[in-house]
Amino acid sequence: MSIIEQAIERMGQLKRAGVDIGTEPEEAAAPAAVQPLAAVPAAAAPVVATPEPKPANEPVVVRNVPDASSRYVELDLARLDSIGLVVPSAPRSQIAEEFRVIKRPILANAHGKGAAPVDNGNLIMVTSSVPGEGKSFNSINLAMSIAMELDNRVLLVDADVARPSVLNLLGLPPAKGLMDVLLDDSVNLPDVLLRTNVEKLTLLPAGMPHKNATELLASGAMRSLLVELAHRYPDRIIIFDSPPLMVTTEAPVLAQSMGQIVVVVEAGRTTHTMLKQALSKVQDCPVKMVILNKARYARTDGYYGYYGYGYGYGYGADSHQAKGDDDGA
Repeated sequence: MSIIEQAIERMGQLKRAGVDIGTEPEEAAAPAAVQPLAAVPAAAAPVVATPEPKPANEPVVVRNVPDASSRYVELDLARLDSIGLVVPSAPRSQIAEEFRVIKRPILANAHGKGAAPVDNGNLIMVTSSVPGEGKSFNSINLAMSIAMELDNRVLLVDADVARPSVLNLLGLPPAKGLMDVLLDDSVNLPDVLLRTNVEKLTLLPAGMPHKNATELLASGAMRSLLVELAHRYPDRIIIFDSPPLMVTTEAPVLAQSMGQIVVVVEAGRTTHTMLKQALSKVQDCPVKMVILNKARYARTDGYYGYYGYGYGYGYGADSHQAKGDDDGA
């Protein structure tokens, strides 16, 4: 018997009992209308039911809000500016203008707007032939410059696991990072990421050194991590500060998964033969670029300036030199 038939029958029973149906319509009709609703099949419930609100303490998944659970660190931007690094507070400095030129073809390839499509174009490895040519200086500056873009977020990965220097250059203490994620299943990527006061810049430290670093970088866990890094956020550029190509085996292994490779060359030091040998180790990478570091340039006042940053590879904070020194970088 349908709901309507049940209601009609109920109204007939009330009339025969002497109840005046028209005197109190709301009170007399209510029991007949409400009671049968409990018998409506479950399949019909979504038509009339409203979804219950989630409890206030239930976790909400927020999409495309990067690294909200990661640790926050404060960079001393005035100090970074004083040692020649790109900072948002000095967007028109000489170094900032240099990296505006450098990043344009890199971003074009990363976003599929280059001469040809590039697989994993947003994975960019910055390296050098030998230690001391300035790869970390250039990695940080490239990351800072891209982070100043309106449409890009940057993750800077210290992949020089044997001699990490990114945190040291940025004035930060050592921290867990890449190696810890690869070695310990209980350590997740968001646990080791460092958000910074440069809004669109996040750091992934090298983490603890390990004797099997080469094998770890070539492992399935590393490949899975690279896939996660490349595709987790579509607007993210990932820059890897990698070891030099000529003195380690980690860099050529890491290069196999990269879409773009930037090789830093020290003016007046790196020979053509050294560069050729270094590039031969990454010949399978679709895009290879070269940055000439520490090149002298003519200033507007007629004197020659010096572009570069003095930093000895693998040394401590005391080895930081003033901008314009001939040592390191």
